[in-house]
Amino acid sequence: MAEKKTKRYLELQMEELKATYGVEEKATAPKKSKDHKDKNAKIAKLYEDAAEYKEDLKCFEEELEIVKVNNLRDIATALSQKFPNEERDYAQELRTIVEMGWVHFVEVDNTHPQEQLKLIEETEFGDIVEMLKILYPDYSGDFEVDIRTLLIKRWETLIAIKKEHIAEELAAIKVLGLKPNYVEKIYKQYHGIE
Repeated sequence: MAEKKTKRYLELQMEELKATYGVEEKATAPKKSKDHKDKNAKIAKLYEDAAEYKEDLKCFEEELEIVKVNNLRDIATALSQKFPNEERDYAQELRTIVEMGWVHFVEVDNTHPQEQLKLIEETEFGDIVEMLKILYPDYSGDFEVDIRTLLIKRWETLIAIKKEHIAEELAAIKVLGLKPNYVEKIYKQYHGIE
């Protein structure tokens, strides 16, 4: 009984101190706000990979559009102008894609001679079509179409991979019992994205 009285007396003293100093209102408000912010941070973290994949996807789609609408000779320059902050050597990347495609033509399909592959390896990307046309005037196909097809196929593959990654991330969010749209909304709010 004495213990109950002591406990009640201490509670009354604490309430009186809180009322005097206005501690009660200030103590509860930040705690809820901090808990809410921590919860939003955890939810936002769930969407980070999906957001990064979506950003990559948007970039790849823009790059594909450039590959489709520009002359082959101008693609590397157009990509560099569209993405000036990227530290990529687009001409080298494009040539590498063409080289890998030609390796397939030469070694797997057996539709092109080894000499063409050697020429591609030694030629700047912007000059490949012209050199192939000069050295192989009897070619029944169209070198420009072959090269553009290789480039488009490469970007379409990258886009498909990113879409698959996004779908996997959103499925993982659903498994946790959350709606992806809600998690995306929290992510954008947390990071101040509109």
